[in-house]
Amino acid sequence: MTEAGAKTPRERYRAQVRTEVKEHAWEQIATAGASALSLNAIAKRMGMSGPALYRYFAGRDELITELVTDAYRSLADTFRAASGTGADVAALGHALRGWALEDPQRYLLIYGTPVPGYHAPDDVTAISSEILATLLDACAALSPDSPATPLDAHLEDHRDWADGHPAQPAALRRALAFWTRLHGVLSLELAGHFRGMGIDPAQLFAAELDELSRPD
Repeated sequence: MTEAGAKTPRERYRAQVRTEVKEHAWEQIATAGASALSLNAIAKRMGMSGPALYRYFAGRDELITELVTDAYRSLADTFRAASGTGADVAALGHALRGWALEDPQRYLLIYGTPVPGYHAPDDVTAISSEILATLLDACAALSPDSPATPLDAHLEDHRDWADGHPAQPAALRRALAFWTRLHGVLSLELAGHFRGMGIDPAQLFAAELDELSRPD
């Protein structure tokens, strides 16, 4: 009998194969994009038959879900480490850019063009809500008594993206600006749209982050 929580040789082998499949999947994504992901092609690379590989992943969508979950979990852990014991919008911004540049394909899988026909399950989107909660905590510390704006009333009526987080509209507004402006710069940078423009995306990102980090 194995100890509680210990894996059997069969379970260890299964986990090893699934890890190898995901490594090949990332290589495919880097070469041809997530929409071209093919379990049969991965099976061929691994010297397996297609049906044999389907014992480890039921289909393309299950594999994509694993990759998306890993990516969201990695960013959630990065945000948690960056926030430390306090809430710091600047630290989260720098952590976001560092995480994105470390593995652009991972970033683009969850924040780039959606994979046609794929819909992430609820437990995956719950991790993205965890990321937003960390951001909202940081934004709340910078916007305790910010004057109301017309957008605030709209945000009060459309809080689903905040997943019930108790942040006030001013914090929601700042978090929304953080999410749209910084992701906008990152997405353009990773897609190569600043090449030939004479613009340093690092400086542009830093300028946007500096403005977003100023207390109200």
